[in-house]
Amino acid sequence: MATITPTRKDVCHPGRVKRFSGSLRLWHWINTIVISGSLITVLINSTITGKRQVSTLVKDELKNAGTIVSDIQARSVAHALSDRVWAVHIYFGYVLAALFIFRLLLEFFQLTDQKFSRKLKSAYQQFKNTKQEREIARHELTVKSIYIAFYLLLGIMVITGLFLAFEDLLAPFKSIRHSVKEVHGFCMYLIIAFIVVHLAGVLLAERKNDNGIVSDMINGGGDS
Repeated sequence: MATITPTRKDVCHPGRVKRFSGSLRLWHWINTIVISGSLITVLINSTITGKRQVSTLVKDELKNAGTIVSDIQARSVAHALSDRVWAVHIYFGYVLAALFIFRLLLEFFQLTDQKFSRKLKSAYQQFKNTKQEREIARHELTVKSIYIAFYLLLGIMVITGLFLAFEDLLAPFKSIRHSVKEVHGFCMYLIIAFIVVHLAGVLLAERKNDNGIVSDMINGGGDS
């Protein structure tokens, strides 16, 4: 579990605490809210608004009220309710796509010492070229590799999600819709796994020598 624990130390200057720009912190927390909201809509449609459960509930409640509806009518109501939830999921998806593009652009406009690519390169060089603080560099390299996997998954989620949202405009590619949907759903589970690993790492770090990581992501870290 130690390999997933983030560190507050700057890999190039182990005596210093990492700094996080305001733009990156804003992206991090909005992204957290959007991904959480998107996952909640999936959970709702998989449980509360499941067609079978809702159809049965609609029939029973209307029957108690003195109105009898057919199975087809009840399923239509359930389908409409499910569509409303998926509409919210799609809106979350649009915001997530915008945030992903923002994160890509941010990498170009960040201060040099705060760029993800620069930190990854520094961790690799530190690990490769010197034995001093090598453990910190190895740790940072592992954590950054996990983040790279997350960004790739996020990119796949955005691309496949947009494909599904605009499938009517992509009629020539309708034959691959099922495969795209499968990839989208599978990546969702991998992102959930990343979230669990990330939270576990942060909690472990907060209980050890690197406590303060959460507050750093709020106030910026460093000397702030």
